[in-house]
Amino acid sequence: MKKVLIFSTAALLAVSTTSMAQKNGITDTGKSKFAVVSSTPVSAVKWTDGFWGERFGVFSGTSVQSMWETWKSDKGHGWNNFLIAAGEKKGKRHGPPFHDGDMYKWLEALTAVYAVNKDPEVGKIMDRFIELIQKSQRADGYLHTPVIIAEMNKQATAKEEAKENATIGTKVGTGKDGAFGNRLNFETYNLGHLITAGIMHKRATGKTTLFNCAVKAADFLYDFYKRASDELARNAICPSHYMAIAEMYRETGNPKYLELSEKLIDIRGKVENGTDDNQDRVPFRQQYKAMGHSVRANYLYAGVADLYLESGEEQLKKNLDSIWEDIVTRKMYITGACGALYDGTSPDGTDYTPDNIQKVHQSYGRPYQLPHSTAHNETCANIGNLFFNWRMFAATGEAKYTDIVENCLYNSILSGISLDGKKYFYTNPLRISKDLPYTLRWPKERTEYISCFCCPPNTLRTLCEAQDYAYSIEKGGVYVNLYGGNTLNTNIEGIGEITLTQKTDYPWDGAVNISVDKLKGKKQFEIKLRVPDWCTEGAKITVNGEEQNIETKAGTYATVNRTWKKGDVVSINMPMRTRIVEANPLVEESRGQVAVQRGPIVYCLESNDLGGLSIDDIAIPLDAKFTPVDMTIDGSRIKALEGEVINRSEASWKGQLYREATAKKQMVKVRLIPYYAWGNRGKSEMTVWMPAGL
Repeated sequence: MKKVLIFSTAALLAVSTTSMAQKNGITDTGKSKFAVVSSTPVSAVKWTDGFWGERFGVFSGTSVQSMWETWKSDKGHGWNNFLIAAGEKKGKRHGPPFHDGDMYKWLEALTAVYAVNKDPEVGKIMDRFIELIQKSQRADGYLHTPVIIAEMNKQATAKEEAKENATIGTKVGTGKDGAFGNRLNFETYNLGHLITAGIMHKRATGKTTLFNCAVKAADFLYDFYKRASDELARNAICPSHYMAIAEMYRETGNPKYLELSEKLIDIRGKVENGTDDNQDRVPFRQQYKAMGHSVRANYLYAGVADLYLESGEEQLKKNLDSIWEDIVTRKMYITGACGALYDGTSPDGTDYTPDNIQKVHQSYGRPYQLPHSTAHNETCANIGNLFFNWRMFAATGEAKYTDIVENCLYNSILSGISLDGKKYFYTNPLRISKDLPYTLRWPKERTEYISCFCCPPNTLRTLCEAQDYAYSIEKGGVYVNLYGGNTLNTNIEGIGEITLTQKTDYPWDGAVNISVDKLKGKKQFEIKLRVPDWCTEGAKITVNGEEQNIETKAGTYATVNRTWKKGDVVSINMPMRTRIVEANPLVEESRGQVAVQRGPIVYCLESNDLGGLSIDDIAIPLDAKFTPVDMTIDGSRIKALEGEVINRSEASWKGQLYREATAKKQMVKVRLIPYYAWGNRGKSEMTVWMPAGL
């Protein structure tokens, strides 16, 4: 089918491809009727030093380029697929059907990097990829390279057959448009990520080249909904398009996208033979518990939260509040990870007769079902958890949501990428043992390419955008959500142009200084400092060295309301002690065990630091004292914890299932490292949860 570059009327509203970048953030809820806060504009926040400065340097200087090489290789196939779809070479498509969306996520990572450093080489890569997207996209806005390439090859074959059969007048048909033939083709997922990448590219660069493609894709979904809504509902697998369409409404103000956002949720109830695995067995408004495939679930919940921010429908908020409570109090790991089960049966809505039991995979399990070694915890699900909580924060301004955003970033998203920025995990278990007598589906070591490559570019784009979660704004106020060396340059209604500079060694130290480096005149406004839920020993706040009489309850925002001027410095000091943490006793896998946290960081025991002992030999006394120590792993500075623990080393368990317990207590010094840093020193064993010793 010929691909003609014709743009919709809505797209042509964005007339200039070189206009100034839009002053919109990662989720532009500034005009959302039911949002309490809005994101800062892209490019407004830049990491300057410290933890996130170092990490962003790796992501922007190594990771995006390394993934570029993967996409061009015979392993990744993605680049070659777009060359074929664009008509620049001939061949067959290779790789899973969702690779298009994965490439769009990588492209979004590039836009995040470009928004910060304006690297011209990054700009050239983006421009070249966008050129291929433009050439590949059909005139109606549809783009899915498996279908596009199949159509092209079919037409080429038809032309050859037509030539051969011309003398006998054989007629060759052209076939159907090919869209949505199989729900597991992930077409709406791919289109959703194209739309999001197009919006973010426009905000980062001011160009509308990719945005025009995004509008065409959104218009295709709208038109398809109008003529075949049941089929569109059936194809909502990992529904990134829910978030994307809501963001398109915010970007354009076109009410048809809000209409589509509403209908996408409404039509989920039309699916025949729906499943709990895909959250479509019953209409969404009848769902009050987290269920099924955790990536699909968390993308759905984030998309519904986006819709609530625009519509204010109270029923949706009731569903979201209940589901959030179910996740956080019964189904979420200590790292913020989600999706306990590789495979299982749904505990929801079935009567457990043989014909009624539904299979689930990569899924939420039953309440408190949180295994360690067999935890799935796909990185994409953890990212979805961040998306869900970020939008709930926009709707409420409550710190309990940004606490989880921080937890996910440090402990279940960063863990998905190696410290050198080149290798990735798909799953994030809380224990790895060489003695486990069966092979799980995914590698125990990070690799550059995973056959299911959805997580690596998702991890990369999320971490490249971490600075966009650092602050939020409201009329006459600034929320400080994340701590790290950075600068904020923006214009806030009621305040005007403002520059804040943050100095800190967080997450290794709880002292943070924020200076007002630009402000015209004196202005009264609020700076709201997040007091993390782990900070239970009393944070102290000072302004220009004078202690403030301000409530600093853990898990809230402490509000500093005063008349500010240039040169003022507000400081928060959060005591950062090591905590020994236990789980609810209903979490059977963690009974009698403890984990170790310091500040926002979850720690683990890795076999590299045990001098020949096994991870099973170690027990943690409840009164254990740990000392933070600096160390470097693969060029990255971290704070390890050293302390005296119990060595329970004993005879091998080989060939035994049970035996008499013995009391053995010998103290040994060990080192714990941040969970996100494990697996960077070769193949190893690891555990987050360890037996509690007396």
